[in-house]
Amino acid sequence: MSVLSILNTDIVACTRCPRLVAYRESVARDKRRQFRDWSYWGKPVPGFGDSNARLYVLGLAPAAHGGNRTGRVFTGDRSGDWLYEALHRFGFANQATSIHAGDGLTLTDCYIGATVRCAPPANKPTPDEFTACRPFVLRELLLLKRMRVVVTLGKIAFDHYLKASRELGLGTPGLRPQFGHGVVYDLPWGVTLIGSYHPSQQNTFTGKLTRPMFHRIFLKAQQKLAVEPFRD
Repeated sequence: MSVLSILNTDIVACTRCPRLVAYRESVARDKRRQFRDWSYWGKPVPGFGDSNARLYVLGLAPAAHGGNRTGRVFTGDRSGDWLYEALHRFGFANQATSIHAGDGLTLTDCYIGATVRCAPPANKPTPDEFTACRPFVLRELLLLKRMRVVVTLGKIAFDHYLKASRELGLGTPGLRPQFGHGVVYDLPWGVTLIGSYHPSQQNTFTGKLTRPMFHRIFLKAQQKLAVEPFRD
């Protein structure tokens, strides 16, 4: 078993946050009417993708009836529809749809994680829940040794990536990247950080985030990786 597989096993077994455990299990038990025939996952959702990835995509948390239902991050909800369509368009996914964990989707040169691994009530984790889950992000960052570009979906993921980096001893005094859609920071530790609005329904339905805006994020990631110098 690979070390990344061991990490994902640890994620799935986690029960650190009683509020999240109670919520994810209640959603899995009560279900949404349109998914009443589903056997919900109802556990923490591990990362997903290519263990040799140079692109790391960091989201907020699984959706109650998305990842919490299917067991795969950004799978089975509208945010995932946007994300995987964009990843497919720029060569990071073999298909543009993500319906369930056995649908044949694979990622190339891309790995997806989340700041919190359980679906939170109202999609709002507490500060203590972020802290409890951060070790999983830290371990992913350490294990994805070829990572060169990080795309963060939303300000929370942007800030938490930087916080995790500081905990790993990275960064320089006075370096304070500010979140914005489309911002690009070439960080001193050899990673390019790209900020994006989250493809939530709140953002996509209102037009705050459009398909062309989202596509440009992954075009930037593709371009950064295309010009990356060779590293052993």
